[in-house]
Amino acid sequence: MKIALVGIGKIAIDQHVPAIAASPDWELTATVSRKGAVEGVEAFDDFAAFLAARPGVPVVSLCLPPVPRFEYAEAALLAGRHVMLEKPPGATLAEVHALQALAASKGLTLYTTWHSRMAHAVAAAKAWLADKRILKAHITWREDVRKWHPGQDWVFEPGGMGVFDPGINALSILTEILPAPVHLTAASLEFPSNRQTPIGAKLTFSGHVTADFDWRQTGPQTWDIEVDTDQGPMALRMGGNVLEIGGKVAGGENTIMGEYPALYKRMAELVAQGASEVDLAPMVHVADALTLGRRIETEAFDF
Repeated sequence: MKIALVGIGKIAIDQHVPAIAASPDWELTATVSRKGAVEGVEAFDDFAAFLAARPGVPVVSLCLPPVPRFEYAEAALLAGRHVMLEKPPGATLAEVHALQALAASKGLTLYTTWHSRMAHAVAAAKAWLADKRILKAHITWREDVRKWHPGQDWVFEPGGMGVFDPGINALSILTEILPAPVHLTAASLEFPSNRQTPIGAKLTFSGHVTADFDWRQTGPQTWDIEVDTDQGPMALRMGGNVLEIGGKVAGGENTIMGEYPALYKRMAELVAQGASEVDLAPMVHVADALTLGRRIETEAFDF
């Protein structure tokens, strides 16, 4: 099936393009970007021009930052195209609800992707926790913004989400694996004095669940979710790729960022089934944190 990729930046080049190239389901047949391009693929710098010129491309994958994404997604759906959204699926909850309604009204697929849910050990962790009573859980998600978003000031602008850009990956796993939902009860958010979004966050949820997000960690990165249950401890390491039960490795692979092929496989299934998959649970937690969070000003940050 022909697919177009919109927003040819770092994540598109690093993850989306290789995943599409390796997939038996997809052919990358067009790109839309103000700057980026993919060798050998027809490139447009205007989305409306692409829609007019390529009516035979039924699927659009949007890799733009969240703030401008709604207009592109709406235009694609109005033009009769199925839409795949990079995480987070939008800048606000309301706009994604609007896209969901539009897709449903036109019988089109809308897929809000959460790539970290496709990590090697997430499904096994969910299965193991299914019949357990959760005593407490803690997320430690600490990484280096300069490594993963070099010079990308948009992450610190309104709608860029700041440290919740990676933190929402942890929340997407948490909301997938817990046998019962939790809700946020308190948060403290560290804002650099010269920025609009937080660089660190500490969250408290119901059910004795807590989280520590930080975007200033250099060296080895930390992506851990630790859960204590009535039948012993479980942990997910390496961003959901390694499963530990009782302190011992019990599954997964010690590799990261291999989730995108699974996303494109799922998108192919959804289009074939005429179905959509829209889950906003991780984004709800972020919105609640920004609503309830106590603001703490910290030192200025520059790339």
